Amino acid sequence: MTTISIICVGKIKEKYWNDAIAEYSKRLSRYCKLNIIEVPDEKTPDNAPEAIEEQIKKKEGDKILKALDPNGLVCALAIKGKKHTSESFSEFINNQGIRGVSHIQFVIGGSLGLSKEVLDRASAHISFSDMTFPHQMMRVILLEQVYRAYKILANEPYHK
Repeated sequence: MTTISIICVGKIKEKYWNDAIAEYSKRLSRYCKLNIIEVPDEKTPDNAPEAIEEQIKKKEGDKILKALDPNGLVCALAIKGKKHTSESFSEFINNQGIRGVSHIQFVIGGSLGLSKEVLDRASAHISFSDMTFPHQMMRVILLEQVYRAYKILANEPYHK
């Protein structure tokens, strides 16, 4: 069984996001082993200059890099990444298993995005949209799409 890890910056405080995460985590338990690893976010001052924002991204990136399994495939969620349909995303996940990858790690950055070091470490960059989403929402969107991918791979019906 493949292990899917989501490495993300910050904790989710809102009950509605936590409820959605718990629901998709439960649904995914039939298909994969799921880990959600939260690394602490750094406080970003209002109107921080770009140099400070880069330092913050680097600090968060260092925490992400420490949380990664060196043997797992790293997929960074990034606006400039490859866009997939639900079907091609399911093929992407399936192809990793065919290649012998047993651990897929999806990385979601904090409010400032991902550091260059994390982007460089990633074997794949995946984009869900040209739009920016709050990282709490992105976690739910990612879980839903991973669940949809496994439903597609199992030839099981799922709402469109």
